[in-house]
Amino acid sequence: MPKWLKISLKVFAGLILLVFILIVGVMLYVTYNKDKVLKMVSAELNQNLDGQVTIGDLRPQFFKGFPQFSLELKNVIIRDRKFAEHHHTLLDAKEFYVSLNALSLITGKASIKRIDIQDASADLYTDSTGYSNLNIFSKNTKKPKKSPGKGGPPPELQLFSFTGLELRIDDRLKKKLFFFRVNSLNGRMDSPDTGWKSDFHLDVMAKSMAFNTERGSFIKDKTITGDFSAAGNDDGRIDLKSDVLNIGPNIFKLDAVFGANKHPADFAIHLTCDQISWRQASQLVAANIKNKLDEYDISKPIAITARISGSFGGGGDPFLYITAKVSESKVTTPAVILDNCSFNGIFTNNYQNGKGFTDDNSVIHLVKLTGSYRQVPFSIDTGSIINLNKTIATGNLRANFPVSDLNQLMGRNIAHFGKGLADVYLKYRGDVVNYQLNKPYVEGYINIKNADITYVPDKLKLVNSSLSLNFIKSDLVLKNIRLQSGRSVVTMEGRVKNFMNLYYDDPEKMLLTWQISSPQLYLGEFLSFFSGGTARPTAKKKPAANSGNAIDQLSNVLEKGSAEMHLNVARLNYFKFLATDVHADLLTSEDAVMIKNVGLKHAGGFLKLSGAIQKGSDLNKLSLKTTISHVDVSEFFSAFDNFGLRDFTAENLKGYLSAKTQITAGVTDDGHIVKNSINGSLDVNLQDGALINFKPIYSVGKFAFPFRDLKNIRIKELNARFDVNGDMIRIYPLKLSSSAINMDVAGVYDLSKGTDLSIDVPLRNPKKDTTITDQEKLDKKRYKGIVLHLQAKADSTGKIKVGLHKDSKKESK
Repeated sequence: MPKWLKISLKVFAGLILLVFILIVGVMLYVTYNKDKVLKMVSAELNQNLDGQVTIGDLRPQFFKGFPQFSLELKNVIIRDRKFAEHHHTLLDAKEFYVSLNALSLITGKASIKRIDIQDASADLYTDSTGYSNLNIFSKNTKKPKKSPGKGGPPPELQLFSFTGLELRIDDRLKKKLFFFRVNSLNGRMDSPDTGWKSDFHLDVMAKSMAFNTERGSFIKDKTITGDFSAAGNDDGRIDLKSDVLNIGPNIFKLDAVFGANKHPADFAIHLTCDQISWRQASQLVAANIKNKLDEYDISKPIAITARISGSFGGGGDPFLYITAKVSESKVTTPAVILDNCSFNGIFTNNYQNGKGFTDDNSVIHLVKLTGSYRQVPFSIDTGSIINLNKTIATGNLRANFPVSDLNQLMGRNIAHFGKGLADVYLKYRGDVVNYQLNKPYVEGYINIKNADITYVPDKLKLVNSSLSLNFIKSDLVLKNIRLQSGRSVVTMEGRVKNFMNLYYDDPEKMLLTWQISSPQLYLGEFLSFFSGGTARPTAKKKPAANSGNAIDQLSNVLEKGSAEMHLNVARLNYFKFLATDVHADLLTSEDAVMIKNVGLKHAGGFLKLSGAIQKGSDLNKLSLKTTISHVDVSEFFSAFDNFGLRDFTAENLKGYLSAKTQITAGVTDDGHIVKNSINGSLDVNLQDGALINFKPIYSVGKFAFPFRDLKNIRIKELNARFDVNGDMIRIYPLKLSSSAINMDVAGVYDLSKGTDLSIDVPLRNPKKDTTITDQEKLDKKRYKGIVLHLQAKADSTGKIKVGLHKDSKKESK
């Protein structure tokens, strides 16, 4: 062995022996000077404390912390001077190991290199007045300045570990409670030229992390494990990082700063997680937020980031800024289920600066939201939910889809859609009540093009139809509407004033004003809509309150709202009735259609009418006031199916009719007048007319005038008044002056069995009077000669029999 190596080994062995002897000596020193050493350590720990540290026992340890000298302290208790008042012990450690620089004991100044604490509890307490047991560290004692070149280095803690530590921070003034159960915390601390650095491993259970005990705890009952790196500077700032931080079953990345504003209690935490389920994420926040989040669910894991900043000592909740990325997931809400949802979500409790970090000042932003609702695709550029207590929802909704997709959304109670396309853009803002959008303020448009639509309540079928709904301020404006039903084509423009307010609160007050035009309209194709279709009121009932459901409310509005329609139709068909140049004003309500200012051309003449169609539980009731001017009477009767008459039809009439009528009638849902349902009065003027094969007169003529032509009776002018009551027609006394016969008629003509007519028939032939123009002279000649007083009366079978009047004796003139 080389000589230098032998010398080196001897020196090394000597050093080891020296250290060993030194440590043994220190142990002996401590053993025999136990009280002195205990006093020295206590003095070091009590330095600058406004309270007291007590150590139950002290034992030297040879191997623990070698080559440093270790002391085992038993039952270490730290209490502030007001402990007797609040009874919160700052630190109670059953086992407290301290590793010291052995030489420092000789010099009389203990230099602690390592601390190990086991089975301990720390209770940092602040009462309702703001006093804290941490005030034990607030004693202001000026340290003597060191002389240059004198004394050793300052005490340096290098290693530390905590096992079985319960840490509680209870601030009654700020209503904060932080409670952690530290299973293990061990690490190393280095002291560079400035500040310090530390790497450590942490395994802790977070029992409570409540920034406001009234709202609940963040990460409650979650195990936190991970490896951390920390660094501190001379200004009190501490940076803390962990690339793999386990919070419960999820892996996060942590970047945090403590003392960010040069205040030890201030902090800023940044957490990221690439994959976490919605339910697991909700368990990380306070109960006031968790309870709201748990009402929702997202089917696939999401990526989140969270920024949390605030103060452990200051009042109020911390600032929160949380983002989430959702991709192609089913989103379940208390109100609806959305499919194929993708969006970037943002939550913050600082919607407006300076208003506090509260639920009232919280907002959720949904950015670039796409998805589908009951197969209807949609997108929202940015949707916001503002104020978690009195929630307001805002956003811009866009959608482009085949209108047939609306069938799943609307069901089959309102409308059924076939072909066609829908384009939607809506800016909305409204309260959210019971998870429903309530009374929203809406701007934008809904455009439907080339659609086939069936309006279900009234079985109204529209083909190749288009419409545009525009929400402008509080009004609804309807433009570019084209409806086609069967052979009818209608173009429409409309407006509802104050739409957004009335839609939810007073749908029965809603009035839709229409301007309607058509080149050709077949009215029978729309009468089911006017008459109310299958929906019939059983009793007048109070309008239902807003359900909050948009589709239910739409059905409610369509049922209860009113419409004012101004029509201009070039050509109108109503079964056999044909009119041109039609104009009309209609007002539809929940249970009626009012008809006003109707004017039209028909059968070479003019008609004006007004009236109403009243919806009934069994049958619709039509009431009309009509003025008829110089229409072809045969064509007019034919157009209205002879008004339900069997023996007096269009085939029996010729001439030009002018009349005033006031009638009521039953009308079926498909627009037909119910047989024998007409009631009312008719004032009739017939000019240049003729009665063709009119059975009642022909029957009388066969009996009295077998040689006259009673099949074609020409009438220069006839004025008559009738009352119609179902089957019965009351004929007020009328004078029929014709080419074949003159006749005075009065009584009842019944379509069933009640006919009873008094008929006075002058026997002279009026054919000779055609050249007389003097009316007074005609009246005198009318009753010259024999006048038959006849009675036309139905027997028990309904057959009309004509004979001499039996009730009175009359003499001929």
